Amino acid sequence: MTDARFRVGLIGARGHVGAELVRLIYGHPSLELAFVSSRQLEGRPLSDLLPEATGASLAIESLGPIDAASREVDAVFLALPNGHAAPYVAAIDAASPRTRIVDLSADHRFSPEWSYGLPERTRAALRSAERIANPGCYATAAELALDPLVPLLARPPSIFGVSGYSGAGTTPSPKNDAEALRDNLMPYALTGHVHEREIAHHLGAAVRFMPHVAPFFRGITLTIDCELTLALDAPELSARYEARYAKEPLVKVTRVAPLVRDAAHKHTVQLGGFTTDGTRAVVVATIDNLLKGAATQALENANLALGLPELAGIPISNSAD
Repeated sequence: MTDARFRVGLIGARGHVGAELVRLIYGHPSLELAFVSSRQLEGRPLSDLLPEATGASLAIESLGPIDAASREVDAVFLALPNGHAAPYVAAIDAASPRTRIVDLSADHRFSPEWSYGLPERTRAALRSAERIANPGCYATAAELALDPLVPLLARPPSIFGVSGYSGAGTTPSPKNDAEALRDNLMPYALTGHVHEREIAHHLGAAVRFMPHVAPFFRGITLTIDCELTLALDAPELSARYEARYAKEPLVKVTRVAPLVRDAAHKHTVQLGGFTTDGTRAVVVATIDNLLKGAATQALENANLALGLPELAGIPISNSAD
């Protein structure tokens, strides 16, 4: 572990992902929170987001783009809703272009000027990246679940996805309304979802994605149905995944189908349930949408960009349960 210390800032602390980032950064051995920004929480102590930070002198601020860009930091995390990153990026580009930015929104995931931050697939590029687009939660799980099969796909796979309602954010909507979701499963955006386009773009293969939201809070499960160009039996399919991810500590391969609760509060993507019928193959993936689907991955990306060990600040014991 390097002895270097880096100052980082966070814009967008009010959301579920922002709160997870505060917790991870606060416990990081080489990162120091220089500022935390949220319009709704302005003036409140950091301990309102993180009880263990009772003694911290840092208070939550409300920083506009120019004010945020004027702060001397090594990296900035943007945990803002889609469509809100541009003013902050422009201000940082103008004032401090060498400051690393990790954008957790969808705003830059299709931009060739930004590095796509899925370490298991793009690690080499991230080691020198200054502008990183953090992948979406569904997209992270789906891309890792499909990566070993891309050369064998005979047609676009079908991805049936179910997310906990934390994925809908904190702005009130039917998708995070506990009463609307009670005893329910709510389909939405059944064609053309931004994650469908993201998955296809970064895998270089078309997919069909059908998302749903369920009445549990956190976690995602994907059941992915693929038609392949050759027949594999279940052990062959499983072995293909085990070989691909043998050296990836945040991807756990299991023969049985993982459950949503297996992924909750974990830093791993879990892949399993390998089932085949001739050239048909089915794979199940689970992920905590707030951690490896967002905050954990953002921290991995910042670590790589700052020259730190990739898993610094990420408790491996949690990941390996």
